Amino acid sequence: MSVIESTTATLAERWAQFKLENPKSRIRDAAGQLGISEAALLATQCTTEADAPVVRLTADFPALLAAVPTLGHVMALTRNDSVVHERKGPYLKVSFNGPTGLVLGDDIDLRLFMSHWHFGFAVNENGRRSLQFFAQDGEAVHKIYLTEASNTTAYDELVNRFRAAEQTPELATQPAPEATPETPDADIDVPGFREAWRQLTDTHAFFGLLRTFGVSRTQALRLGPPELVQRLDNEAIVRALEAAAATDLGIMLFVASRGCIQIHTGPVKRLVATGPWFNVLDPDFNLHLKLGDVAETWLVKKPTTDGLVHSLELYDAHGRNLLLFFGKRKPGIPEQDAWRELVNKL
Repeated sequence: MSVIESTTATLAERWAQFKLENPKSRIRDAAGQLGISEAALLATQCTTEADAPVVRLTADFPALLAAVPTLGHVMALTRNDSVVHERKGPYLKVSFNGPTGLVLGDDIDLRLFMSHWHFGFAVNENGRRSLQFFAQDGEAVHKIYLTEASNTTAYDELVNRFRAAEQTPELATQPAPEATPETPDADIDVPGFREAWRQLTDTHAFFGLLRTFGVSRTQALRLGPPELVQRLDNEAIVRALEAAAATDLGIMLFVASRGCIQIHTGPVKRLVATGPWFNVLDPDFNLHLKLGDVAETWLVKKPTTDGLVHSLELYDAHGRNLLLFFGKRKPGIPEQDAWRELVNKL
């Protein structure tokens, strides 16, 4: 059932008052505290005026994203509740195959799941311009921010091209799909699952393996082959990032929303802890991880035709994946020895 989220002046005024009282608060936090979706807050700023700070966009997202390379150097942001992944560069090699899409630049590397993209807005926050996309419940799936090096003329042309006919301040949302209940361990064919894991030849086949045996991500780690999974303490991610930074090791960091997986490939250098967050603060890549949300950390090994691939995987208390951490590699090339040495010391 659709829900019309009230975007009357009252909500707009409540948000304005919240920003006055919490000037450093992010819109995601404001939405949570006001009991409304982030997209609904943005919609309150939609008007028919030419200088409206928020413009509702049409839902032709593949065509819109195919035009994003014209913007040049931008910042791509994908996040979940506990991790924010920000990567600067150009959008390159944008392609779609049905409901899935790819952006395959060396800097901005995305996997897109378009069935979760329902709303889009062009946003001007005191001169900081962006394109922001949301799921059916109004939760953000991906955002694209202009940088000082972006083509602002191309941005204006894109917004005009994809401006929706109606700029209403009301938003019809639907609740997010409920998570599928986990199958009891006793109903899982554990010996069959373990043997199938041992027979993997490609890391991408792992997700099909989970579907075949009806296991959740964290359930798979609990029940997987003992020689291929190991539970670690939740500070392991800090030690791993510090070790990678100290050796200038090329790594891969995956962070996902419902509609996008964003990947950083390369080294990390400047690591900074601030309050509850552990951060990577490099010129073209920022990562912000709320360490207290990490409930489970696993070292996971998956067989491939190129040998074992090792990953560090973080989950929250609800079993949701927060972060995947690999050594830098490409298909057809064995994993780096330095990465294996790093994770085996954790």
